[in-house]
Amino acid sequence: MSKSHIPVLLNECIDNLNISREGVYIDCTLGGAGHSIEIYKRLSLNGHLIGIDQDIKAIEYSKKRFQNINENGQLNIINDNFTNLKDILKDLGISSVNGILADLGVSSFQLDTVERGFSYQNNSDLDMRMDNKSVLSAGYVVNNYDEGKLVKIIKEYGEERWAKRIVNFIIREREKKVIKTTFDLVDIIKKAIPASARREGPHPAKRTFQAIRIEVNNELNILREVINDMADLLTKEGRVCIITFHSLEDKIVKSEFNKLINSCICPRDFPICVCNKKQIIKNITRKPIVPKKEEIENNPRSRSAKLRVYEKL
Repeated sequence: MSKSHIPVLLNECIDNLNISREGVYIDCTLGGAGHSIEIYKRLSLNGHLIGIDQDIKAIEYSKKRFQNINENGQLNIINDNFTNLKDILKDLGISSVNGILADLGVSSFQLDTVERGFSYQNNSDLDMRMDNKSVLSAGYVVNNYDEGKLVKIIKEYGEERWAKRIVNFIIREREKKVIKTTFDLVDIIKKAIPASARREGPHPAKRTFQAIRIEVNNELNILREVINDMADLLTKEGRVCIITFHSLEDKIVKSEFNKLINSCICPRDFPICVCNKKQIIKNITRKPIVPKKEEIENNPRSRSAKLRVYEKL
């Protein structure tokens, strides 16, 4: 496997899933199957792994990789979005699972497929769709969204301080011609951000590309929606491991799971609890697990990864 396809925080995920040989496990973001294969190897013939990915190319690639793995249990590889987790399991006749893994954001498999348009380091059509059946593309967002909406997306999803200036440059350019490629967009961003601000920090296009990708794939809304489903599906002492790669994802994961961790939500001045809300999840990782220095050196894309682990009560 190439360095770019090394699964992030692999040992930490495997250890924290507390894998039971006869358990049922879901990899919500199959990607190149790096995490899934290691889960599957630890299952007995009575175990069950479900790998999900909305990217048909990832599905095809993962199926080929699993052909070289000894049969360890039941395996289902499913082309769908993990927002449909409950329906997927219902179709399989499964009501609860022992563990769930979600490695969020764009996968190395997608970044390295140049024509997908995820990377600002390669020239390609502006696409960024994780599901190639989706209608909305990066090209549509860049060329058709109005100024206010573009600024909001780049500022909020990209946490980009130069959002308004970048959008002004985008609008000026698209009035002359359609912005077609990733390098077209990179050039515009570089012109928009002052030279002094480009000398330090990450690639100048990183935050804008992140923001557009999140918008195209509705990533943050899907994450908010699916966390309750994950909690519902876990069996007692079942665990969920979630890897995030930027602060917005991490904030959502913390916020949504805190709602499941907290019990009473009555106003503080109520003399007794009337909401009857019970804690259903506990936090295993008070602080997120981050990659060690050796992993970052071996796989630079792991640098911003954070792993949070929760357990069903």
